[in-house]
Amino acid sequence: MNEPIARLRRLRSVELRTHAAAESTDFYSQVWGLRVVEQGREGAWLRGTGDQHHALQLTQAERNGLGRVSFAVSTPAEVDEAARRVAARGIPVVFGPGPLDDVGGGYGLRIVDPEGRVLELVADTLAVPALGREDAVPVGVTHVVLNTVDIDAAVRFYCDVLGMRVSDWSEHQMAFLRCNSDHHSIAFNQAQWTSVNHVAYEMPTVDHFMRGIGRLRHHGQLPLWGPGKHGPGDNTFSYFADPAGLVCEYTSGIAQVDEDRWLCRVWRRVPELSDLWGTAGPPSRQVREHMAGIPDPGAFERYDLEQAS
Repeated sequence: MNEPIARLRRLRSVELRTHAAAESTDFYSQVWGLRVVEQGREGAWLRGTGDQHHALQLTQAERNGLGRVSFAVSTPAEVDEAARRVAARGIPVVFGPGPLDDVGGGYGLRIVDPEGRVLELVADTLAVPALGREDAVPVGVTHVVLNTVDIDAAVRFYCDVLGMRVSDWSEHQMAFLRCNSDHHSIAFNQAQWTSVNHVAYEMPTVDHFMRGIGRLRHHGQLPLWGPGKHGPGDNTFSYFADPAGLVCEYTSGIAQVDEDRWLCRVWRRVPELSDLWGTAGPPSRQVREHMAGIPDPGAFERYDLEQAS
């Protein structure tokens, strides 16, 4: 059996392609709580209070989609080794290994998963100081949920190739995958088409979480679903829609996994387990439609690649 191509340390950032980049930049910086690092005609880069150069990249596009998901690895040597292992497996590469032409710097490799998502492995990104956590604003991105047409194939790729581990299942509808002690950095949702479901941002405490929701309400932004607390992951949740209709989540208190003791479980998909507090109720048709998004061919459309059969 092949070894994973690298040891992922953490989810670093997410790029979203959006038909409303300017309006979304205003939303994420003026309402959501991120700070603009750099902004241009084609989009913007925004950070949280954590030590990552940016958590979110917004890129202007004709329609919504996932640009890429970026993971941190330790050293450029690990990136080079990942490239060798990728070549041996025949996985498509769209960049690298090499220095990234990106505002956050770094040395990286960009590959394509079987459904066209671009995944970036990067080391040596630019250092930034962590900011104070007094305000009710996000630390950074903590997980991404992705819609998939084949949940078993998606889980197999991310575990076998990227070395992620399954923390829990929600019946055979969702799978929660980790790359460090956080219960999940990526989750997959079985769906009719490939798309981004939502991006979640970490709030330091439940108090920050609730005050952040209050700030959004002050700006006339009501939750699509929440606040509540999930069973799988044990984390709080409150979901909103950005100006392009993409779903963003405030969350806090994600479960921490002890690798030697954790046992994967299969959770039943019932309201009392999807929301342990019982405050949010089941997700509405509206939130499900937002989370479904639109079909996203990803790299198979943007690059000269053949889609895996």
